[in-house]
Amino acid sequence: MANKSRTLYTGVTNNLERRVVEHKRELVPGFTAKYHLDRLVYYEAFGDVRFAIQREKQIKGWLRTKKVALIIAGNPAWRDLSEGWYEKARPLLPRAVRLSS
Repeated sequence: MANKSRTLYTGVTNNLERRVVEHKRELVPGFTAKYHLDRLVYYEAFGDVRFAIQREKQIKGWLRTKKVALIIAGNPAWRDLSEGWYEKARPLLPRAVRLSS
């Protein structure tokens, strides 16, 4: 995640769409809310959470220049990769919640 000033945040989630919404709406107090990180500029998908955590730690250990190079390699304009994901806004409900008609 990044903001207009290109402050960077690296994290792991098991549900990218939900987590991006939480960051965009500042529903989670902390770094991303404080710095208004509202743009998904890079992500990687993993089938095993252990590999995702390992990669997160690797990236967090890098200097900023290396992180920026990784982003630019796949997203040179730093556009929001989640743009268009939420065209039809859906409420954030836990999976266990069922609506009856």
